[in-house]
Amino acid sequence: MRSILIKDTTREERAAIVAEAIGNTEGACDGCAPGIIRMYEDYIEGRLELREVNAAFRAGYVSGGEGPEKTGCEMM
Repeated sequence: MRSILIKDTTREERAAIVAEAIGNTEGACDGCAPGIIRMYEDYIEGRLELREVNAAFRAGYVSGGEGPEKTGCEMM
């Protein structure tokens, strides 16, 4: 298995790694591909390791169990 660390890759190799992982970004897309690719820009440009980008993305989600408890419908 080849290394995907910034120190072991060129910018072009990192862009290819992201493109390969994401899959088809050119075809019949619903417009999400540019946003996903932008998310990995820090990795491609050599600012953050891939694991750091993924960790930052996952950190934005909170399970419903940690939020306020719903007591009922506010429309009633």
